[in-house]
Amino acid sequence: MKDSRATSVVALGGLGEVGKNMYVITHEDEIIIIDAGVMFPEVGLLGVDYVIQDVTYLKQNEKKIKALFITHGHEDHIGGIPFLLAQVHIPVIYAPKIAKDLIDKKLEERNIKYDNIEVITKDLTVKFKHFQLEFVNTTHSIPDSYAIVIRTPNGIIFETGDFKFDLTPIGPMADIHKMASLGSEGVALLLSDSTNALSTGFSNSESIVDDTLNDIIGKHVGRVIIATFASNIYRIKHIVETCKKYNRKIVAFGRSMDAAIELALNNGLITDKSIFIDANQAKSLKRTEICILCTGSQGEPLAALSRIANGTHKQVSLLPDDLVIFSSSPIPGNAESINRTINKLYLKGVRVYTNTEFSDVHTSGHAKLEELKWMLRIIKPKFFMPMHGEFRMLQQHTKIAEMCDIPIENTFICSNGEVVELLDGKAYKKGTVPAGDVYVDGSRVGDVGSIVIKDRKLMSQDGILISILNINTLTRKLLIKPNVTARGFVLVNENQELMNKIENKIADIVNNFLKNSIYNYTDLKNQIILELLPFINDLTGRRPIILPVIMEVNKKEE
Repeated sequence: MKDSRATSVVALGGLGEVGKNMYVITHEDEIIIIDAGVMFPEVGLLGVDYVIQDVTYLKQNEKKIKALFITHGHEDHIGGIPFLLAQVHIPVIYAPKIAKDLIDKKLEERNIKYDNIEVITKDLTVKFKHFQLEFVNTTHSIPDSYAIVIRTPNGIIFETGDFKFDLTPIGPMADIHKMASLGSEGVALLLSDSTNALSTGFSNSESIVDDTLNDIIGKHVGRVIIATFASNIYRIKHIVETCKKYNRKIVAFGRSMDAAIELALNNGLITDKSIFIDANQAKSLKRTEICILCTGSQGEPLAALSRIANGTHKQVSLLPDDLVIFSSSPIPGNAESINRTINKLYLKGVRVYTNTEFSDVHTSGHAKLEELKWMLRIIKPKFFMPMHGEFRMLQQHTKIAEMCDIPIENTFICSNGEVVELLDGKAYKKGTVPAGDVYVDGSRVGDVGSIVIKDRKLMSQDGILISILNINTLTRKLLIKPNVTARGFVLVNENQELMNKIENKIADIVNNFLKNSIYNYTDLKNQIILELLPFINDLTGRRPIILPVIMEVNKKEE
């Protein structure tokens, strides 16, 4: 049984995965939530737009919720907010300025009215009965990123958010002094970003990427095309500054890129609006005076760069003197689609730069091994719980913590839903709460489950076969021969013999059923599927989705 004096920490998302971050801290009658992100679906989740958290625990304890705190404005930390607000009452959201603007836009697009978002600053302190929260500047690939200090009756919990240590950043420095002060004060539990725990060394500084892009753009005679993450606003900022230096105008393509540029202009991160032109204005310029900034760095089929590489973009046609820069690194699972795009670019005869040991055109916003050591040494926590990463990353991070003198028994590799409790100077796992994946398909949340996904996979692999039947329910007779059509199964016009066999088999099944059984619509459909599936599998080796459509006629024989 839970001790009411204990402070509990549980992840509803973010453990064993990269994305879907949500961390919940509870003490007696108060709950605070940190982040509410989405995870983008794997290839096998056909038709699914997002994966979000199961918030059953929050629904069960809704009256305890005091606030949602956001560490920064990336989708894996704010993308789930519209879905969370639709399910659970959140009294107030605290978010950094850039994140607030992104959240406001996201809620506006979904027609969700919510006007209680407070802006986080480095000097803000938020107090509740059991919790006091403070905020620490960190360096990440998006401005306004913060770590969160949670003072509880059982000691300080320090949640890093996404971070890296960059001593020559494009934006503000991480507040290492404030972190060190907390470390000296004594931190009970550290929750630290594990995304790059498997990467050795230090991450490159953004200033190195800036120098590399400056060198490449400055030397190239011809048009430059740069694909990067729209969320990497610092990267966009120094691309703008480099283009300005070399008298290049920027043409942006991609809805998310346009939104990021608008956000940067509104917040003063980019000050020269005149550097951006549209595609028609670019026609009057020399190619050496143009830079195209676009989405598609992950090889997304519908993104601007993919359409440019395919030759299907309405406004951009590649020429041999074009230079394409992938200012990004592949997200796991995207390497194949990125390579396809790169190959198409090479076929067009253009030069392509990707991030390699020979060209630093990208750097991660997440700490690598040596920086993770820094965080552990600065904070000096008594207990450690790695977060935000796949299990191999979490496991490696605990090994790093052990190198930094944190006893292995004081580290906790958890799954989503596993509870860690702090009490009387000790920490231990104590039970679980509901946690899992919820699929979002369009505007529908949770309607798509494993059975639906299984059916979609079957349809994508073996197709669908539809049988239309006309049955006289009074005389219990099949009025005409079954009509069969198919999609994704076989080409009907080229397989008439097969289709005739299937139609005849359906007729036999229906006639036998009507002869020997009391007519029932559902039972007949099930019998057709039960007998037809092995028949088709024997003929073709395929198992399509079978959909019998029965048209009932009530007519006496004359």
